[in-house]
Amino acid sequence: MDPRLFFSEADRRAIVEATREAELRTSGEIVPFVVGACDDYPEAGWKAVVSGALLGGGGGVAANFLGGFWGGSAWLWFALPAVLTAAAALLAVRASDNLRRWLVSDATLDLRARRRAAVAFLDEEVFATRDRTGILIFVALFEHRVVVMGDAGINRAVPDGAWQRVVADLVEGIRAGMPARALITAIGECGRLLEEHRVTIAPEDTDELENALRLVDR
Repeated sequence: MDPRLFFSEADRRAIVEATREAELRTSGEIVPFVVGACDDYPEAGWKAVVSGALLGGGGGVAANFLGGFWGGSAWLWFALPAVLTAAAALLAVRASDNLRRWLVSDATLDLRARRRAAVAFLDEEVFATRDRTGILIFVALFEHRVVVMGDAGINRAVPDGAWQRVVADLVEGIRAGMPARALITAIGECGRLLEEHRVTIAPEDTDELENALRLVDR
């Protein structure tokens, strides 16, 4: 899933401007980050292969038994359909994000998204601000997950529950096919929350982290 297909050049410029405007009101440094998928999820392929093999093999044996066909061993009636349906299932899961996602548990999707967000937090050096006021808005497109992760200076001022509405609205906007608009709204809402919780801007405040939207495949 290529995240660059979800955001035009105009969208990216608008996100940069929204980030800049949100940061004018507080000392927060907002980092928008979008990843295509957090993992390859090989377990989805194995589940598809096993399920397909059992379904095809069981169907072949049942067809042989109920149809009373002559010739061929019961093992052949099991093995050949099992191989064919296993291969078809593997191709299907590789071709369909929806099917692959369905074969992965919600708990696994949550865990992989949070782990990838933590890696992004470090890679983008969201922690590298003078007052530890960096905040990551992390979007995982395949997983349909959003993580808002603040540094120490943010977490001291803003309670965890304050971000729930930002996360829910951003997820809903992406599902509605408006990722850029939803992300711009989320950035503005983060700025408003930081201002509300007195993450105030200092007179000597500078723009410490790049405002650009980060887009990566993994």
